[in-house]
Amino acid sequence: MRAPVRWCLCSLIAICANSALPVWAQNEDDTGSNVMADPCAEDAAPDQPSHPDLYCIALLPAPGITANGVALMEPAASPFGVAVTSDGIHRYSIRVRIDGLPDPASLGPYTTYVAWTADPLFAHVENLGAVKNGEQLLGEVALNKFLLIITAEPSADVEERGGRLVLRGQSPSNLLQPHDLFSLTPLAALRGSEEDSSSGSAHRTSHQHGDPVVPEAASTGWSMPPMHPQIPMAPGMDGIAPRVTPYLPRVVDPEAVPMARPRELLSLADGDTLRLISGLVRRHIGNRTLLMFGFNGQYPGPLIEVKEDSEIIVRFENRLPMPTSVHWHGVRLENRFDGVPGLTQEPVMPGDTFLYRVHFPDAGIFWYHPHVREDIQQDLGLYGNMLVRPSDPDALSPVNREEVLMLDDLLLDETGILPYGQESANFMLMGRFGNLFLVNGEPNPALSARKGEVVRYYVTNVSNTRTFNVEFTGARLKVVGSDIGRFEREEWVESIVMAPAERYIVEARFEEPGTHPIVNRVHAFNHRAGTFLAEVDTLAVVEVEDRSADVDYAETFTRLRHYEDVSREIESYRQYFDQPVDRELIMTLEMRDVPVVIDRMMRYDRLYFNPVEWSDTMPMMNWVSTGREVRWILRDPGTGKENMDIEWTFRRGEVIKVRITNDRNAFHAMQHPIHVHGQRFLVLSQNGVPNGNFVWKDTVLLPVGSETDILIDLANPGKWMVHCHIAEHLDSGMMMVINVME
Repeated sequence: MRAPVRWCLCSLIAICANSALPVWAQNEDDTGSNVMADPCAEDAAPDQPSHPDLYCIALLPAPGITANGVALMEPAASPFGVAVTSDGIHRYSIRVRIDGLPDPASLGPYTTYVAWTADPLFAHVENLGAVKNGEQLLGEVALNKFLLIITAEPSADVEERGGRLVLRGQSPSNLLQPHDLFSLTPLAALRGSEEDSSSGSAHRTSHQHGDPVVPEAASTGWSMPPMHPQIPMAPGMDGIAPRVTPYLPRVVDPEAVPMARPRELLSLADGDTLRLISGLVRRHIGNRTLLMFGFNGQYPGPLIEVKEDSEIIVRFENRLPMPTSVHWHGVRLENRFDGVPGLTQEPVMPGDTFLYRVHFPDAGIFWYHPHVREDIQQDLGLYGNMLVRPSDPDALSPVNREEVLMLDDLLLDETGILPYGQESANFMLMGRFGNLFLVNGEPNPALSARKGEVVRYYVTNVSNTRTFNVEFTGARLKVVGSDIGRFEREEWVESIVMAPAERYIVEARFEEPGTHPIVNRVHAFNHRAGTFLAEVDTLAVVEVEDRSADVDYAETFTRLRHYEDVSREIESYRQYFDQPVDRELIMTLEMRDVPVVIDRMMRYDRLYFNPVEWSDTMPMMNWVSTGREVRWILRDPGTGKENMDIEWTFRRGEVIKVRITNDRNAFHAMQHPIHVHGQRFLVLSQNGVPNGNFVWKDTVLLPVGSETDILIDLANPGKWMVHCHIAEHLDSGMMMVINVME
């Protein structure tokens, strides 16, 4: 029998009422003193994530119950940096710790206790299993906001809750409510403008291009970014603009700039020489003609195919109107050819050349891009892939065809590309999200396959900041490899989660003919309303012919291979897995001289941060943020040094364990893809949960509030950059150097 509606409403009211106060203030004895401490406080849970309030649920006792407990939202098993459903909803494994539960028979005709999860309106209720005193791992939860309820029941397998309520709690995402009601009334916004004026930063009540707050911008002018289609602009935001000069590439005669061509495949042998030129190109995208950048006049740059352990010479020439360089991302090459100006080389000035020797010791999918103002140069099209073929022909399973895909996004308004900041990047708070998705430089390209074909996709995320959740509709999908080679074991997956600079090798089999979109499915967070928005965007389509594959690889595809050679290599590193942490890093943020309206909104938003900002739902606030206001930080807590002042020196051959904490208490905490140049590492654990399937990485996605342990194999001597691969965060200074001595 379904529980009475009155029980549901009373339970919901009780949960909401109790959440209005801190946990430790909701259960007092007759003297008014606290009976229980906050079980989600950092000092109360030393073995939990560094900021447990984002991943911890305090379980409050119902009236007449003396039990208490806590539910921990642990990362669910996933080969990716975060675990999400194919729809883009975060997945968590729930671990409970409960104390004081009485014999259920003492509460009525009950034999056990059952944990339930429900959305806030009880439209979806699921039995997570029986619980008892002590610690135990329950099932997974995949809801944006949810309640956790423990009831006494006649049996553990009841399909509907109906027994007595014992403990209840709510996910941290329930904390954030619509803040317009509290802090963003029109009067508050007006006062914010007045306060800014009194402090010398006058922000007007209407958006005026060429406003004095934008230095020397009158000749070009700023244009406001497009707003999110479902979220209106916050009051008080229309009178502010970035405090830097807008920049777009310009030429006297645009018609003289050559039209870009689709990329070419260049298969190079050991010792071959490649001539690589960066320069201006024109692109037709939609109904707009855009002035952009390209390598060798192509989009993306040439696809370089080489064999494992080969070496090529690259004669690079810079024909851009600004300095640049080429970084060979993920390649463990000689340090002096890593392409980092100020560290491994001088920047290549306009008209100058540089000679790179690129050795490829590892098989896999890699990419090249500039390491000067990536927020501009990379975003305008300077990127390309390197496909390194393994020396072992049986390293991967046979497939019918292969595709190399580069995922990107581009920010446009009615006139063209939205300008960049000249003196520093803007969009520095969250990074520059685009509103047009590109695959291999094209919006919504058509790919092909035959019925029953197995297709291997090499996928690279080259966007400035966007993390993708990519679903191949109509196909069964398995993940085979990542940044630097293969996983120990192949895994079936519903989608692939990719932070900027990450690569994944996946195989898909299309069993039915027709049009099968490749889509990005995420749930964006509406900070103003405290709600989640489902977003589905088509990246490309696969046209599957009603003609069977020439060769049927169904049998090999359905087997999940265990790569014994990968496991054997990793086995020699397992001796370091449980060693003490050698170094620590904290990722955080400093803000200064922030407009009052932004400061007020962000202070309320700090109640809760989504583990990943999938989409820009605050484009105005993000757009105006520049290096004058934003400083993203890598901090060594042992020395207090930050960014390029950090001095880490090791010997070649050392293996170090590094713990990286993503500070949830930052002004605007968000995920960071951390990239280590010239080395490789293993992701050991996240929030204390061990990794169960290893692959060598050079970039790792670190969710908000997470604590991640990585093991770095320092086999390559030199001075190597470590940085966040959100281009705008890098421009703000979020980088450091590891010196590996011979």
